[in-house]
Formats: sequence, C-alpha cells, structure tokens
Amino acid sequence: MKAAHLSQLDKAIMGLRSMVMAGEFAQGQRLPEVAISERLGLSRTPLRQAMDRLVTEGLLERVETGGCRMATFTLQDIADAIDLRGVVEGAAARMAAERGANPDLLAQANDALAQIDIALTAKAGIDFDHYVQQNALFHTVLAQLSGSPLLIREVARVAMLPFASPSAFLSDQAVIPDFQDSLRYAQRQHRAIIEAIVNREGGRAEAITREHARLALINLNYLNTHKDLSRQLVPGMVLVTPD
Repeated sequence: MKAAHLSQLDKAIMGLRSMVMAGEFAQGQRLPEVAISERLGLSRTPLRQAMDRLVTEGLLERVETGGCRMATFTLQDIADAIDLRGVVEGAAARMAAERGANPDLLAQANDALAQIDIALTAKAGIDFDHYVQQNALFHTVLAQLSGSPLLIREVARVAMLPFASPSAFLSDQAVIPDFQDSLRYAQRQHRAIIEAIVNREGGRAEAITREHARLALINLNYLNTHKDLSRQLVPGMVLVTPD
C-alpha cells in the first residue's frame, strides 16, 4: 500500500513539474486541480502533495483562499539560486576535506568521474544522456562526502530551486557555443574538487566547487541574450519575468 502511494506521488510530482516547466500555465494562473488530476490520471490527494513539493521548489505559490498558482521569478532569482547552490555545495566540499572523506564515497565519486570520461570520449560523439546521469550522481555523492546529514538535505533542497540543479541547463548546452569544451572544463573541475578533498585542502575544495556552480550562469546569460531560442528550447523560461 505504501509503495503504491509513493508511486502515485512520484508520478504526480514528475507530471505536474513537467506541465509547469513546459509553460502550460500562465504566470500567476491558479492551477485547476480537477483538470490536472484527470490529465495525469491521479486522485487529488497525491496531486496536492505534489503541489506542496513544487511550492518548496519555488515553482508554485500558495493562494490564501486555497490551492496554488504559478510563481514568477526573475533572472536574478535564478542567478541567486545558482550562487546559493555553489555556497552549500562548497561548504560540503570543505567539510569533506577538513573532516576526512569516507573512502567508499570517494570511490563512488571517482567511479562517476570515470563514467563521465567515457561519456565525453564516446566514438559516436559525447554520450550526453550518460553524462547527465553521471554528473547528477557525482554531485549527489559530493554532498554525501561532507558526512553531515543536515548539509546533505540542504544541498538537495537548494538543488530543487528553479534552474538551480547541476543538470538544469545541460539538456540545452548543445545550443551553446563551445559546449563540448564547457563539459570538459567542468570535468577538470570535478577532478580538482576531489583532489582537494583527498589532500585535505578545505579552502581550495570550497573555492573550486563554488566556481564550478557558476558555469550554469554562462548558460543562463547566453539563453537570456537569445530569448527566442531559449523559449523554444527551455520552455520553463516562459516563467521568467524581466528583472
């Protein structure tokens, strides 16, 4: 019973988030719960729980009279979220270096990096899906290396903010000039972070991790200066209002 409930909740979260990010609702629009429930083939209970989740992610806002409406946010909001992720992930990297990282987790991080190398050197060109998967895994393990349950939760929470996750812009990097070089540079930063952690260089690990997060700002700025392209390739950008 519990597993079935979780399955329905996951379906509701993924389905609702997809609809929101696809721009199916206007800025400030109140969400029609009945219509969405029918569209997703779900009851309103998991849908309302999914709405709670998207409120915490900043994609929805509560309505005083009940229900939720679409949130709006600016480019500065997104930039702030990316910076905030860098701060929290940087703290995790510093803590891992200063406390000493778990060897098993280090092995997992290095395994993810080895897989990213494979994705970057695939004969048919970059295996982008594999890169995205292993990149997400690396960042998950990076948080775990801190050894702090509190910090692990905070990294996960911040990554749920609009466009703040490590993979937020990766699906559209192919449109960005020199994106392959960008991915290879990101991989060099990944290895530098782990090297600093292993060498117990907390300050260096934190600085590189914060700089690494800011790579997403390059993509954001490019998409902002190519608005027609960004709205075509990143539907969620329709939720962004001018600063």
